[in-house]
Amino acid sequence: MQVDKTPQINESASEPAGALVAAPVASWNGKPYFPISQVYKERFGTKVVKIPVSVAETCPNREGIRGMQTCIFCDVHGSFAYPDSQGDELRDQILNHRKKVADRFNAARFLVYFQAYTTTFQQLAKLKQGFETALSFDDVVGCVVGTRPDTLSSAVLDFWKEQAQKTYVSIELGVQSFDDDQLIWMRRGHTAAQSIKGIERVAAAGLDTGIHLIFGWPTENSKQIIETARLCNDLPITNVKLHNLHVLKHTPLEPMYAEGSFKPVDLDLYSERVALFLDHLSPRIAVHRLAALSSRWDELIAPDWTRHKMKSYQGIIDRVNARGSYQGRLFT
Repeated sequence: MQVDKTPQINESASEPAGALVAAPVASWNGKPYFPISQVYKERFGTKVVKIPVSVAETCPNREGIRGMQTCIFCDVHGSFAYPDSQGDELRDQILNHRKKVADRFNAARFLVYFQAYTTTFQQLAKLKQGFETALSFDDVVGCVVGTRPDTLSSAVLDFWKEQAQKTYVSIELGVQSFDDDQLIWMRRGHTAAQSIKGIERVAAAGLDTGIHLIFGWPTENSKQIIETARLCNDLPITNVKLHNLHVLKHTPLEPMYAEGSFKPVDLDLYSERVALFLDHLSPRIAVHRLAALSSRWDELIAPDWTRHKMKSYQGIIDRVNARGSYQGRLFT
């Protein structure tokens, strides 16, 4: 499925004609967007942060299912936050990573985030065991699962639905883009239509449903960013996570960058994309983060600003505020 590219918006204009301008929401504590941390605090009555863990060992792309290839941006760790512990027992990962995030974010309640590779690309019994281990910790209040929108069996949806009767369950789907040309370019191996179907299936099971999006594609433009926000508004999602496309060592994107066929966007342009997306995004949809962070500096090739979490975040916030943007400003 291609998003509708009918020219409806003047890219040089700050607002489309007849836009309904929403009022800023004071309860966002000064942020120009609705942060997922607020959702967690309202739901659990206290600050809650994620503990990233890895239980999957691979994904359909790496295994060449249906002729698929590794996504151009994915490193050998499957985007896992703590690769040094990959392969450790799940209980050990939770114990070790819990201390790191507790100290860093001053939190005492946690969600176990099954992050790396494709969590549902394994036997359901292993995922069930993972949930059981995660929820055996008294300070763990639920589970978050990252996976692909096209790797969702009826059995796994039934399991999540059953678990959601007992605890908090959130599913984050790696959509990345709703443009089929971009999906082909990044070698995702699924279509926009499959993403939408996956979103609808997860939401129909009564599960908290989120998606991941990447900005910074070669063919990206302002119209497409606005259309993506509008599509998000029409879908049964409750949260979204934004990433900037960046180049890591030993990824298919590395030689493309070296030969000059791909150039990552700078912080200013990326910030403009984020501001435009937020302007048109419904204020009901919570936002996890505004950009990616490359915590492994030795693996990052470009852009350099991806190394610096707080500096990049503040740069984005400054640009959003300078142009008078905030989530839902032009939501219709």
